[in-house]
Amino acid sequence: MPRSVNHVASRARRKRILKLTRGYFGARKNVWTVAKNTWEKGLTYAYRDRKNKKRNFRALWIQRINAAARIEGMTYSTLMGALHKAGIEINRKVLADLAVNNPAAFKAIVEKVK
Repeated sequence: MPRSVNHVASRARRKRILKLTRGYFGARKNVWTVAKNTWEKGLTYAYRDRKNKKRNFRALWIQRINAAARIEGMTYSTLMGALHKAGIEINRKVLADLAVNNPAAFKAIVEKVK
C-alpha cells in the first residue's frame, strides 16, 4: 500500500505563509524555510513592539507636557505634583493633547494648580 501524505494540506500551509511574506526582500518572500523563519521573527517583533509603542507614546506625551509647562513657568515634575495635590485626575494623553491643540485650556489647568 502506498504511503499516504496529505499534499493538499501541507501545500496550503506553505502557501498561507508565503502569502503573508509577499513584499519581503529577496529569498524571504519565496523560499519556504527563509520565509517561515522571517515570518516567525516578525511575529516576535510585533509582540515586542506592541509593548514598546505604549512606552514611546508615554515618553512623547511627557515631552509635550514638559514643553508646554515650561512656557507657563513650571517644569513637568512640579506640574504633575501640583495636579496630584490639587486632586485633578487627568491623564498624560489628554494633558498632552490639550497642550498641543488647546493651549488656553492647558493654561487654565496650570493656573488652577499654581
